[in-house]
Amino acid sequence: MHKAITKFLDKIRSWKHSDRARRREQVSRLFRFKYTCFKDLLASNTELLNIITDLEEKLRGQEVFGMSYVRSQSTRALFHALRMVKSLDDLSGHRYASLFGVVDRLNEAIKEELGKRKELPVSEWVLPYSRITRDMVDWVGGKNANLGELRNRVGVPVPEGFAVTTRAYQFFLERNDLIDEINRKRMDLDVRDPMAVNQVSEEIQRLIITAPVPEELQKTILQAYDEMAARARGIDALTNGQPRVALRSSAIGEDSELSYAGQYLSVLNVTRDRIIDTYKLILASLYTPRAISYRLNKGLRDEDIAMSVACIEMVPSVASGVIYTRHPFNPIEDNIVVTAVWGLGPYAVDGVITPDMYVVSKDLDFTLIESRVSAKPVQLVANPTGGLSELPVDESKQHVPCLSREQIRTLAEYALNLERHYNYPQDIEWALDPSERLLVLQTRPLHLESLQKADEKTFPIVEGYPLVVERGVIAFPGVGYGPAAHIHSQEDLLGFPEGAVLVARHSTPEYVLVMQKARAIVTDTGSITGHMASLAREFGVPTILDAKVAFAGIPPGADVTVDAYSGRVYLGKVEELMGLQRTRESLMKDSPVFQTLRKVADVIVPLHLVNPRSPNFTAEHCETIHDLMRLVHELSYREMFQISDMVSDNAEGGALKLVAPIPLDLHIIDLGGGLQDVSAFSSRITVDNISSIPMKALLKGMLLVGTHMRGPRPIDLGGFLSVMREQMFQPNSVAERFGDRSYAIIADKYLNFSSRIGYHYSVLDSYCGDTVSKNYITFSFKGGAADEVRRNRRARAIAQIFQALEFVVEVREDRVDARFYKYERAITEEKLDMVGRMLQFTRQMDMLMHCDATIDALAQSFLSGDYDLDRVLACAPEQNAGS
Repeated sequence: MHKAITKFLDKIRSWKHSDRARRREQVSRLFRFKYTCFKDLLASNTELLNIITDLEEKLRGQEVFGMSYVRSQSTRALFHALRMVKSLDDLSGHRYASLFGVVDRLNEAIKEELGKRKELPVSEWVLPYSRITRDMVDWVGGKNANLGELRNRVGVPVPEGFAVTTRAYQFFLERNDLIDEINRKRMDLDVRDPMAVNQVSEEIQRLIITAPVPEELQKTILQAYDEMAARARGIDALTNGQPRVALRSSAIGEDSELSYAGQYLSVLNVTRDRIIDTYKLILASLYTPRAISYRLNKGLRDEDIAMSVACIEMVPSVASGVIYTRHPFNPIEDNIVVTAVWGLGPYAVDGVITPDMYVVSKDLDFTLIESRVSAKPVQLVANPTGGLSELPVDESKQHVPCLSREQIRTLAEYALNLERHYNYPQDIEWALDPSERLLVLQTRPLHLESLQKADEKTFPIVEGYPLVVERGVIAFPGVGYGPAAHIHSQEDLLGFPEGAVLVARHSTPEYVLVMQKARAIVTDTGSITGHMASLAREFGVPTILDAKVAFAGIPPGADVTVDAYSGRVYLGKVEELMGLQRTRESLMKDSPVFQTLRKVADVIVPLHLVNPRSPNFTAEHCETIHDLMRLVHELSYREMFQISDMVSDNAEGGALKLVAPIPLDLHIIDLGGGLQDVSAFSSRITVDNISSIPMKALLKGMLLVGTHMRGPRPIDLGGFLSVMREQMFQPNSVAERFGDRSYAIIADKYLNFSSRIGYHYSVLDSYCGDTVSKNYITFSFKGGAADEVRRNRRARAIAQIFQALEFVVEVREDRVDARFYKYERAITEEKLDMVGRMLQFTRQMDMLMHCDATIDALAQSFLSGDYDLDRVLACAPEQNAGS
């Protein structure tokens, strides 16, 4: 009998455990759906910011692009805008269906601009460099377009070569019926499944490599090679009259936002008989696992990424090197720097040997200012049978200059012509062939701002000027000089002086109000993909973010020089940097494709909805995709903040009770990754089970010894009577929003915390991870048991604390709303810790707020780390309780 009862009780317990686990999963699934929508929204928000940043870079006019780029980025921008709207609509229970109409309106505006651009398509499979310019980038890719531009419009000598166009690539796919087969294999591919991506990649590459190149295409490519060989001079005798070539990928959008550097294949030292097979290998590199994953993650379509191939004469370099049209490590020096090594160029940049270095003036005579000849014991050369080898340099040449004075002058002249053509400093690769031809192999913009991660030896400090910011992140490069204007609040923007340098703790798009006046912007925090950084690029304001110490270190009103190349700020006017304040001209500004990009970008890039508190912050006032993104992002915060409204109705039986020494009946709902080492049948957890980053930070503050009292709060008689009076005459004045429990909905980087203690409530929503642009804290506090005056005093004390913690704060009667966003993880965790302390410190405080003096006393006490309320209140001066 006893055994039967025990068995029966075990079944009951097992049923209860199973039911609890089942209920927990149901509740978790409900909130997990909303959190997934929120994460998708944040992911598309990040992608849109990257797209906008890339468009702004192209609008500077220093990079070659074509209509494929414009169409692809437009498609991506619309895709991510639609995804953000759908995620918000799903998250809210379909309360934002009207935003789909905004996407449709913006889509029509972009389609109208794209429809105005009439393109003259290239039909040839092969084009020699003598016929190529940058305008053909859609059919020959960036590498080929740049070499054609150098040869035909700048007039500098380049190696012989030709482009196998994207038309040839399309013909190859069509003739072998590969387009539908490739699409079929890619269909429903999950980018999160590496094994599936690898398998699909292998299958598609095999299809391409094993497919025959149509005979007429083979004949056209080899005929182009033979014509190139006939034109080439200085042919190496070992090649038997057939120069080896380099076959390089020149895909549409390569080395831009549509791909990343080195994503596709290039093969050096290719013989004539290997050209066709090598061509197929390069086409197949469009479908390597990393290339497929990149496009899927970026929302890129395969039709936007066609492959052209550059077939370039391999120059058997006697010497080679790099030219910089401004000193690469010290932009103060506006001279040309030429480096040189014997043999092929990689040894000039890879650090294998120290190259010769020549510094040349930009005067009419190209005066040689400095010449350093290094020991060059080895060189890199091309093997007759293919590949590259390191060989010793003849001893008689190891300490001899690679270039004569006249050759140095010729290279300097080429470099200055290129800088003038592109209206921007250039980074140029060159080679000297056996017949003493000096050839330009490649040129690209010399992005001085990209050197900010270098140490002081490679980017020296300008001596003689106090340095107040040693290193920040560059949002827009340049130099600005003027008096420092510190911005504490939006009111400070109203009197912002013309020609000042804006200095602030945090970046915000509201600074757009003064960007026309500002010479530069420096903020302690911020992201280069944020809204304000985008506006800074649009207005061309030199901007440094994440300077950390600018607000405290730069004296208000002091003249400062902002060097947004090195990320430094100096006190005073640094005359040596003033030469870098030049206006940039755009290489492509007169081209039809640039004008199309400008008009399309006008529907994507500008931001008008900069202030969430403005009455115009609505869907009706969204003029651009950036506006829509900003609006949806802001609304998503509000939706996630209100998720706590669902908790009490849905969480019963599905949450785990937290056992911890805090005066809360706190229950946890895990959306995934927020808890660790918890049994499926558990009903309780401890602090050690918490793995959520923001929840751990909040609990750290709540558990701090001294922030909360075991016993009752000290009683002020007037406050006590105020509470009794409110409850007697207005028993329903404060709604019991969450019942008796408090809840925390958590994930690995997310927290929604709703707390009800006594007669007040607070709600905190936070995301905290390693991506700065996603991090935020929103907090709301309302209510209390005392009268309205005392509740308002407590709200003002809480607001004062949040303001000191650098939150954006708004107070209305007894309600406080505070926001803190886009700070790095460590700082966000620190603020969550302080919020946890404040939640404990301010508990039942409204009845203690007997006079206005208690507001400052309590706030200052908390901020100084003194949590003893008896001592604080004893020190507060007595005033009339109604004051």
